[in-house]
Amino acid sequence: MVQMAVRQNNKTKSYRITVEGIVQGVGFRPFVYHTARRNHLNGYVQNTSGGVEIYIAGNRNNIDSFLYELEHSVPPLAHITRITKKSIPGDNGFTDFRILESDSGAEATTLISPDVAVCDDCLRELFNPTDRRYRYPFINCTNCGPRYTIIKSIPYDRQFTTMKQFTMCYECQREYDDPDNRRFHAQPNACPTCGPQITLVYRNGIPIQGDAVQNTIQLLKQGYIIAIKGIGGFHLACDARNDSAVSTLRERKHREEKPLAVMTDNCDTAEKFAHITDAERRLLNSSQRPIVLLQKKLPEVLSQYISPRNNSIGVLLPYTPLHYLLFHNSFTALVMTSGNLSEEPIATENDEAVQRLSGIADYFLLHNRDIYIRNDDSVYRVIGIDHYPVRRSRGYAPAPVFLNHKMPSVFACGAELKNTLCLTKGDKAFVSQHIGDLENYETLQSFELTYKHLCSVLEIEPTITAYDLHPEYLSTKYALEQLSEMPLVGVQHHHAHIASCMAEHQVDGEVIGIALDGTGYGTDGTLWGGEVLIAHFYQFERSAHLAYVPLPGGEKAIKEPWRMALSYLVSVYGNDAQEIADKLLSDINEYESTAVFRMIAKRINSPVTSSCGRLFDAVSALTGVRHFVRYEGQAAIELENCIPPGISYSGDKTERYDFSIDTGSLITVISPAETISGVIEDMGNKVSIEKISFKFHNTIIEMYSAVAERLRAERGLHTVVLSGGCFQNVYLLTNMTAILEKRGFTVYSHRLVPPNDGGISLGQAVIAGLTALRKG
Repeated sequence: MVQMAVRQNNKTKSYRITVEGIVQGVGFRPFVYHTARRNHLNGYVQNTSGGVEIYIAGNRNNIDSFLYELEHSVPPLAHITRITKKSIPGDNGFTDFRILESDSGAEATTLISPDVAVCDDCLRELFNPTDRRYRYPFINCTNCGPRYTIIKSIPYDRQFTTMKQFTMCYECQREYDDPDNRRFHAQPNACPTCGPQITLVYRNGIPIQGDAVQNTIQLLKQGYIIAIKGIGGFHLACDARNDSAVSTLRERKHREEKPLAVMTDNCDTAEKFAHITDAERRLLNSSQRPIVLLQKKLPEVLSQYISPRNNSIGVLLPYTPLHYLLFHNSFTALVMTSGNLSEEPIATENDEAVQRLSGIADYFLLHNRDIYIRNDDSVYRVIGIDHYPVRRSRGYAPAPVFLNHKMPSVFACGAELKNTLCLTKGDKAFVSQHIGDLENYETLQSFELTYKHLCSVLEIEPTITAYDLHPEYLSTKYALEQLSEMPLVGVQHHHAHIASCMAEHQVDGEVIGIALDGTGYGTDGTLWGGEVLIAHFYQFERSAHLAYVPLPGGEKAIKEPWRMALSYLVSVYGNDAQEIADKLLSDINEYESTAVFRMIAKRINSPVTSSCGRLFDAVSALTGVRHFVRYEGQAAIELENCIPPGISYSGDKTERYDFSIDTGSLITVISPAETISGVIEDMGNKVSIEKISFKFHNTIIEMYSAVAERLRAERGLHTVVLSGGCFQNVYLLTNMTAILEKRGFTVYSHRLVPPNDGGISLGQAVIAGLTALRKG
């Protein structure tokens, strides 16, 4: 909040101004201070729980100049969401302009800054031998460094962060108190004399003497695995060119084939092993420093075990001073993967990390600045010039999504996989950092801590809880068991997907929502996933879906795509399915395949599903691309990777398979039976996997485009919203968007939250909030 007062006469003005947004801990008060002094104005600037408050007086023209700069020349990390100014009479009594101590008495409307990468000014000091912070791993200023992960409460002052334990030395305190200094009120401000320190220890926790950074570099070069504490948690690091080190890391972490991210020192080095566009370069160098999925160069420069059977590689640049010290003339790239065992939350505390990760890491590079809230790396992809989130976390959370409606305060629990939670306040939705898959108690604890922390720092007291309809989700159970005292709103999974995309684009009214994913609990108790909805925020109508097929073995069919291949073969060929399976799936154990055929026939542990993700699995298995998966979505990813680069769908029927649309019942059913038979025919004719994958993807595009055209004719709807995990498939997303737009539709897809289940919480929150608002 900013307040100003200026004398009312022929030459002066008087204002009280409130400014809201990310305006604390980002150099905003020094900016206001210098702007006011440069314009010869009197008054003060002050942090409050509501933001920043300015009280100011001076010449009318100078006031106008000040107000212009306030709106157009803010510091790089500041983000103003609202400026409210009110003219007031009287003299403010000040003879100069001052920065006052923070006031924490008001209701919180300020926004918490995400953690940001070390800035260029600090980097110059880091490698300057004459600077007192030379090679200090925790160098920072008001323009960079940790924010969200160290904040315990507001206002954002040092005593409310994990830096409280470090008393600043004389030099640091002088910088901190000097409005002319870049470190004025930089809450993590520190130096080697008074700040956090790093320590290299053995896996048993015993410290190693000597220069911790240099020793770590040497150990990495020797092929060891090091757990490195960062801003939001631990990374597990090893030399990305060392096959033995990378394969050992995979074995110890129980991460068999899922791609590993790599860190490299700059984009020029990254171009040795990946193709980089100008837009990708900008994103890699942004202050958020996400992992960016890039096209891999061949032959591979880095270890073959980093992203096996995958055309992409996840790359990020250093974002802490410690990262830069490790990379200084040292490595082409380091594997930097989350410091956890698969499916567990990342470790954040030193003792916890040594205990949990000692079976993976050979050594630990620790520091003594506490991490209050864990925050994993974000993952993005660039298509054209646009950024598409795959995982929204460090660098982005908890910056809000701005809504076009003010709503009651809602707590949305999100989904089971890729969980995030969401809290709303007025016209802002705060989607948390990536929490992970809620499959164990440790991740549930992280979920609960994140919820309580965001409620505290944002001063939100939810009045409504939203949750997924799936009765076995831990997030759903948490809502029903822990929060039963407030109104509860169950939200259908795919409705939430569509609503999340509508919310981030501020789309109102009815839309055609195409929600394609692996699994979501339907209102009829079956497993949905290939849906076309007529949706708005208040309700939805299921208009069309893929034909149901059995999911033999339930969850096991998700990990073994060959089971879905058998299910589709039975649905198309009946008793002849066994003969086809024997030819195409000959490496599957005969006993197991016979058992699965029996399960399908007798509907034993075979719930039906309309999942588009499972259709991708079936075709992947039938074409021999992937019979078993080691991570979620692997079969579909590898099937997409078969499509030759640079080609697209023109809409020509020869570029796809046939399918049928049954409109004879209340809900339209899309049958891929002819698609499956076409794939089988092409396999028999020795058509290349590349062409089969191309035609199959085009068929999915045409199926849903055809349904959208029918709905436009029937309902007069021209807006299509695309959401669900299947739209992480770049070919599917870009070509379906192009075809729909070519046919006259307005198409929206995700830019702010992921299309996968990481965006579910936003949709839940908006549906629950607006539904309550409508009911009054």
